[in-house]
Amino acid sequence: MRRPQIGRTVRRLRSEAGLTQQALASRLGISASYLNLIEHEQRGVTASLLIKLAETLRVDLAALSGSAERQLEVGLREAFADPLLGAEDVPEAEAATLAASAPNAARAVLALYRAWLVAREDAGGIALPSGRRILLPNEEARDFFHERSNHFPELEAAAEAIAADLGAGPHEMNHALAERLRRVHRLVVTVRPLGAALRSYDPAARSLALAEALPRESRGFQMAFQVALLEATPAVDALVRVAALSSPEAEMLIRIGLLNYTAAALLLPYAPFQQAAMDLRHDVAALAARFGVSYEQACQRLASLQRPGARGLPFFFLRVDPAGNVSKRFSGAGFPFARYGGSCPRWVVHTAFARPDEIQVQMAELPDGTAFLCFARTVTRPAALWGEPRPTHVVAMGCALGHAGDVVYADGLDLERARVGIGLSCRLCERLDCRSRAFPPLAHRLVGDPLTTAAAPYRFEVQR
Repeated sequence: MRRPQIGRTVRRLRSEAGLTQQALASRLGISASYLNLIEHEQRGVTASLLIKLAETLRVDLAALSGSAERQLEVGLREAFADPLLGAEDVPEAEAATLAASAPNAARAVLALYRAWLVAREDAGGIALPSGRRILLPNEEARDFFHERSNHFPELEAAAEAIAADLGAGPHEMNHALAERLRRVHRLVVTVRPLGAALRSYDPAARSLALAEALPRESRGFQMAFQVALLEATPAVDALVRVAALSSPEAEMLIRIGLLNYTAAALLLPYAPFQQAAMDLRHDVAALAARFGVSYEQACQRLASLQRPGARGLPFFFLRVDPAGNVSKRFSGAGFPFARYGGSCPRWVVHTAFARPDEIQVQMAELPDGTAFLCFARTVTRPAALWGEPRPTHVVAMGCALGHAGDVVYADGLDLERARVGIGLSCRLCERLDCRSRAFPPLAHRLVGDPLTTAAAPYRFEVQR
C-alpha cells in the first residue's frame, strides 16, 4: 500500500504563498533542512506539525490531502499513455514528480493534450461548430468548479439573504417561491405542457411556465433557479468575470452551473442541511424527504458543503448514463477520476444500473490500496412522449474509508473483507486477473499462449 504523500502538497502550497523554505521553516519552528526532507517525502509529519502547517499556510487540513496533485498525476498518466502520441514511456514516478514539483507545467501539458485531442477530432472530420479550442467547454466548466472545491461563499450569502426574506420551511418553499415571483417580480407562474422544455421564461409577458411532467421537487428547483436568475445575477457575473474563460460556450455553461448552485443553496440552506446530514448520518433519501427535494439534488448539495471552518464530510459526486458518459463530476473526497475514456466496469457506478431505484453500496479499493465507501442509485426522468425511453442515470457518491463510520450505508459492512478491487480505467489499470477488463493497459506488453486459456480476457507483462 502506498504511503500517503504530503511533501509535494506542502511544496505547492508554500510556492503559492510565495514563501521560501527558510521562511516557512522559521514560522513552523523547524529547520530548513527538516522542511526540505518533508517536501521530498523523506520525513513524516507529526499531528502537531500538520496543524501548524494548516494554520501557517492558511488552509484547512483537507487542503493538505494531496488530492489536487493526485488528479494532476492521473491526467498526466493518461496523456503519456496515449499510443497515438508516440511518446517515450514516462514512468509513474516521473509523472508524480512533475505534478508535485511543477503543477503549472503539468496543467500546461494537459492543456496541450486536450488541444491535440480536439485537433485530432477536427482532422478526422468531427469539426466543432466554432472551431478548435484549447479547452472543451464542458471540461473547462468542470475544472472551474473543481478548482474552487465546488463552494462559492458569495452565492451562499445571496441565497441566505433570499431565504431569510422568504421565511418559509422546506415544505412551504414552493408556495413561497411562487409568491415571491408574483409579488416581487410580477411574474405569473403556470404549469402546462411544454414539449421538450422544462422551464420557459418570457420576460416581456412576465410569465414563467413549468412543464406539467415535472415532479413537485423539480418544479420547486426551477422556481428557485428563476429567483436566482432575477436576484443573484450580479454575484454570478462577478465570479464569471474573474474566471478568464476561453470561450462564450464555457462562460454559458459555468453561468448556468452557478445559478443552479444558488438555487440549491436556497432550497437547502447550508447550516440546517449540514446539521441534518450529520443527524441522519448522510442518509440521502431521508435528507431528500426532510427538505422536499429530489435524491440527486440532495446528493449534489452534500458535495458542496465546503465552507471553511464548517466543512461537511468530503464526498465525491458523479452522474453517468448507461453508455458511461459522465455529465456531472466533482471529486471532493480526492477520488482520482479518469478524465478521458470510461471508468472501471467493476465499480458500483456501473453495476447499479442492474437494480433500478435501489441504493447499492461498495467498498472500492484502488490498485494503490486507497479505499472508498461508494454508494449509487439510478435516477429516472419522465419521457417526453409515449414510446420514448425514459432518461436514466446513476448518481454516485463516495468518501474515504476513514469516514465510513459517519455514513449510514456502511452499517453492517466488513470494512476490510468486503472490498472490491477497481481501477481508474482499463487502460491505466495493472490488475492481472481482472475478468471484466475491456482492453489491456496501454503501458504494458501483451503476452499470449495458444496452449492455455486464461479467465482474464488479456494477459500482459507489467513493464517497470
